Formats: sequence, C-alpha cells, structure tokens
Amino acid sequence: MPVIEHSAVADVPRSRAFAYVDDYRSVPNWMFGVRSFEPIGDIDHGLDALYAAEMQIGPKTLRSTLRVTEWIEGRSLTLSSVEGFSTVSTWSFADTPDGGTRLDVDFAYNFPGGLAGRALGALVEPVVGQAIRHTESTLRRELSAL
Repeated sequence: MPVIEHSAVADVPRSRAFAYVDDYRSVPNWMFGVRSFEPIGDIDHGLDALYAAEMQIGPKTLRSTLRVTEWIEGRSLTLSSVEGFSTVSTWSFADTPDGGTRLDVDFAYNFPGGLAGRALGALVEPVVGQAIRHTESTLRRELSAL
C-alpha cells in the first residue's frame, strides 16, 4: 500500500485545528476532491464514527465508507476505509513554540487488483501528491479564516 507523508504548520491553536478537521461538515471545504462526507448513524465524530464519502478525481468518482479507528482528542485521528476505495489516513496535531499547530498526515491507499485496479491507479496516482499539497494549503487557509 503506497503511503504519502506530509507536514505543515498552521497559525492557529491545536485545539481549533483539531476541532475543524474533526468536524465532518468542514471536510468538503478543505479536502481535495471530496464532494460529500456524511455520517452514517448517530455518531458524527470520535472513535467508531462512520462516514459515507464521495471523491471526484478527474472523470472518476470514488466512494468509500470510512470509520474513525483512532481518535485522541486534540492529538490525532485515523480514518480507515471499511468499504469502497481502500484508504487509511492519520492526522496528527502538535503545538508549535509560537502557539500554532504542526499538522502531520500519513495517507495510504490501495487499488483493487486486475485490469480495473491498474486503470484506476493510472488515473489517480499522478495526482495524489498534488492532492495532498492542495489539501494542506486549503486546510491552512481555512484554519486561518476561523
């Protein structure tokens, strides 16, 4: 499973950065390609929250059901797919000396086997790095506007 790691610093307190990323309603505002991100069931954040996500990458729409598999308030959260496009993303938050937040993300993904998986990989892989950088810069801009 390929993994992309990325770090950035936002000029907002860690508690505010974590709360924004943890709020499912904000996800389409900052995450590259996400068209919808809606809770499934009564839990809308925290450990075991479940979401239906839809992402547009070029001409392809990718759908996933994601579960929060790790959640430490103010520190980290991990989303793991349980159905659809296979991904695991871990977001970590740490204080910076000047009162800002260091954001670290590890994004792992996997395509299905066979011809369909190779075709999807050929479409998505060239834009994954750009998507992570776009997500990070958009997230920092959104956090600065809070």
